[in-house]
Formats: sequence, structure tokens, C-alpha cells
Amino acid sequence: MRLDTYDNKILTVLMENARVTWSDLAAMIGLSSPATADRVHRLEERGVIRGYEAAVDPEFAGCSCTAFVAVTLESAEQRNSFLNLVGNLAEVQECHHIAGDYDYLLKVRCLNTKDLDRVISSELKRLTGVRTRTTIVMNTLKESTRVPLKPDLFREKGE
Repeated sequence: MRLDTYDNKILTVLMENARVTWSDLAAMIGLSSPATADRVHRLEERGVIRGYEAAVDPEFAGCSCTAFVAVTLESAEQRNSFLNLVGNLAEVQECHHIAGDYDYLLKVRCLNTKDLDRVISSELKRLTGVRTRTTIVMNTLKESTRVPLKPDLFREKGE
């Protein structure tokens, strides 16, 4: 599935401001509003655009503790239970299957370190055979949900 330079422009604008109007977006990329809306809908249907959400400051939401938790499972049979558990834990913002010494890397946001202890000890480790290594974030200097688009991977308009 190759995208073209119009798609690149649409994605770039929407990652910056997903609340842009159809007419403003159309003016920015050089298409009509209906053509722009059709392209955005196609990008959504194809799964290129997975959704839209508000970027909430974790501090204002009471989540002053961020940690990265590396997880090792003793056996492959635990995988489904583990993935089901982390999928249902609101504190787990990201779960990545990784290569190296650990199986998974979790990004966890909690109220404080006591709440982090609850998530690790009472939630994650309630599954037998789960080992963790936790790194607590002292300060976040950069955090983004934007994907770095590579313009040379997009075909020219009309190709």
C-alpha cells in the first residue's frame, strides 16, 4: 500500500492538529474539501489513521509517576494471560514485545511510587512466573505520538 504526497501532507497536518476543519486542511494540501475528506476517510478505513484523541497532560490527571517496566515471562504459556492483564490495566500505556534480555517493555503511568508498587506487585506479579525490572522516570524532556514520515517513501501526486 503506497501513499502519495497528498496523503503525506494530510498525515503531517493531522498529527499536528487533528481538529483542523476540512476546508482548512483542503487549502493546506491543495485539494477540494470533498476530495480531502474522501482521502482522510480512506486513510482511516485502511488503518493508516488509527484514531484521534486528546493529548492530556499526565500531571494534571494526577499521574506524576512514569516508569518503564521490563518484563520476563518464565514460559510461553503465560503470554495470553499476561497480554490480557496488561491490555486491561489503565496504568499500562504501552506494551512492546522486545528482543534482548526481557520479553516485554511497558510504559506505566501511576499516581505515585506507592501506586506503581501496587501495579507491579499486586497486578503484574499476581501472575506466576513474571519477573520485572523497573526504571522510574525522573523528568520527561520529550514525548511525542507523531510518526516521522519519510517523504521519499511517498509517490508523487497522480502516480
